[in-house]
Amino acid sequence: QVQLVESGGGLVQAGGSLRLSCAASGRTFSMYAMGWFRQAPGKEREFVAAISYNGGRTYYADSVKGRFTISRDNNAKTVTLQMSSLKPEDTAVYYCAATYLATTRSMDEYDYWGQGTQVTVSS
Repeated sequence: QVQLVESGGGLVQAGGSLRLSCAASGRTFSMYAMGWFRQAPGKEREFVAAISYNGGRTYYADSVKGRFTISRDNNAKTVTLQMSSLKPEDTAVYYCAATYLATTRSMDEYDYWGQGTQVTVSS
């Protein structure tokens, strides 16, 4: 079982940067692919980025490609989302999630979720 706790959200001006972190507990973190999702008010939760269990592959939503970077440290049991050139439309609650082995963009295939962290980008 994996427990996830996000941190690093906050208020930032458009064009700025934020770094989100997700701390995981559990002995088998290195066997899980990890993803970041976000949900804006009144909208459905959407895929942002994912990283394979060993960090060898990464995937991004088109809307964040080139601006966001996902990475992981299996020794520290953390996954990070570095966000730059932020836009007001990036405003959302960001969630970290874990899925066993297979890297996927599909929210339904993630087994464990964090509680979320709010990111607000002002114009």
